Amino acid sequence: MRDSSAGALVLFSGGQDSTVCLAWALERFARVETVGFDYGQRHAVELEARQEVRAALLARFPDWAPQLGPDHMLDIRAFGAIGETAMTSERAIETDERGLPSTFVPGRNLVFFTYAAALADRRGLNHLVGGMCETDFSGYPDCRRATLDAMEQALRLGLARDLILDTPLMALTKAETWALATALGGEDFVEIIIRQSHTCYLGERGILHAWGHGCGECPACALRAKGYETWIAEGRPALAAS
Repeated sequence: MRDSSAGALVLFSGGQDSTVCLAWALERFARVETVGFDYGQRHAVELEARQEVRAALLARFPDWAPQLGPDHMLDIRAFGAIGETAMTSERAIETDERGLPSTFVPGRNLVFFTYAAALADRRGLNHLVGGMCETDFSGYPDCRRATLDAMEQALRLGLARDLILDTPLMALTKAETWALATALGGEDFVEIIIRQSHTCYLGERGILHAWGHGCGECPACALRAKGYETWIAEGRPALAAS
C-alpha cells in the first residue's frame, strides 16, 4: 500500500540497482521524483539510460505513471575531478594501497545525499532512496549502512527535518536484487533492466549479454553477471517486496 502522505526522491543513475530502487519507491510512495548526477563519469552513457528507463516504465507500467514526477539532473563535475579515479579518468581499474578499487570516488555517496537532501527539502520530499549495498559490492566504505546512518542523522540535524535514507538493497545479494525486480514488475521489468539500464564502468553499450549491456570484465559487470547467473541457477525466484 502506498503512503499517501510521503514523497520520495530516488538517487537514479540509470543502472540496475537504482532502477530497482525506483520501482520499489513507486510501489510505496504517492509521489516519486528522480535525481541524477553528472560528475564527469567515464560511463556517462548512464545519463542517457536514465531517460530510456523512465520512458520504458511509463510505457509499460501505467499504474506507476501517476506517481512518477519530474527528473532532476545536477552538474557536479568539479567534485568528480577532485578524486582523479578510474571512474572519472582514463586509469586502469586496480586496487590501491588501502585495498580499495581505483573506481572508488571518495565521498561520492555522501555528496550525492547532501545534494539530494537540499533538493528534497525544496521539493517537499521526506524520503531519499539509494541503491547502496554492502552485501555484493566493490568495497566502497560509503556504501555501508553505518555510513548512511551517520549521514541520515547529520542531514536531519542540518536541515531540521525528518529525512529518511532508504536503502532497500543494502542487505541483498545481486541475485536477490534480480529476484526483487521480478517481484516488483515481473518479466517486463526484468527486460527493462536488461535492455535499458546501464551499469558497466567502461560505458560499453555495444554488447548485450543475458544480464544486460556491458564490457563483461569490469567490477560492475562481474557483480551483475554473477548475480544474474546465480538467480537463473536458483530458478529465477521472486523475492517478497517488503
